[in-house]
Amino acid sequence: MRMKLRRLMLLLLFASSLRGAAGQTSSVMPESVVIGPGDLLAVHIFREEDLDSKLRVKDAGTVTLPLIGAVSVAGLPPADAAQEIAARYSRGGFLNHPQVSVLIEESARQKVAVLGEVARPGTVSLSSPRSLLDVLAEAGGLLKTADRHVTIRHSAGPPSTVLVANDASAQLASADLLVSPGDTILVPRAGIVYVLGDVGRPGGYLMQDDAQLSLLQALALAAGATKTAAEGSARLIRKVNGVPTEMPLHLKSVEHGKVPDLALKNDDILYVPFSFGKNLALGASAVAASASSAIIYAAY
Repeated sequence: MRMKLRRLMLLLLFASSLRGAAGQTSSVMPESVVIGPGDLLAVHIFREEDLDSKLRVKDAGTVTLPLIGAVSVAGLPPADAAQEIAARYSRGGFLNHPQVSVLIEESARQKVAVLGEVARPGTVSLSSPRSLLDVLAEAGGLLKTADRHVTIRHSAGPPSTVLVANDASAQLASADLLVSPGDTILVPRAGIVYVLGDVGRPGGYLMQDDAQLSLLQALALAAGATKTAAEGSARLIRKVNGVPTEMPLHLKSVEHGKVPDLALKNDDILYVPFSFGKNLALGASAVAASASSAIIYAAY
């Protein structure tokens, strides 16, 4: 009798340990990977190979499957998506007890799109958040024509804009900004200011770093007006509603501080005519047309 009681006690303890283990299994953390728009899914249905599909999740978060049509899967772990698909086939009377598996073959959120003025625009693979400078380096770095105000469109949260400066100390701030899978990086083209006419180095100058350039700064980049220039007849040509419009300038007055320095805008043209009379007659449209063939220089 004592042996039987002892065996019964051992069986009860064993059954209790099994229940505890089952309870621990049921409390496993949910899957951290969920399906999102743009993901490529492989849907397999056991013994129903004709219904197997490889399809990309639409922006609306749905996939369209044979017989059952659109199924919403965005935000679901693959296992939950498989259960939802199986339930749809079962409720529709198409399959009895379907066994469905869903695999994310390609996650759109594992990539970052880098667009604009970089050496290799396209996508960069990313498995975890990385610094902005690292991602730009993967894309080959910024071109000299890049505006250094780089915008990140985050997959979660509002966009942010950061200045990616040339000097190493300023770049430390950019390195602190993290880019996550699914984000998009936009590198716009820098604005251009043209300095034409009788100057040391006529051409177009990119508005980099702080994206600002004053009249005197632009003139200095162009190596200044020459001795033969008619500085008193200089003009600023700016497009207003798409039409080149002239503004007279007296460079000597600006240089001597009698007139405030002027902040320039993208596509502005500073024209310093030659002292020869025939060049003074050039109109705004003719000067603007000549800007299209000007050499472009990096400002810094």
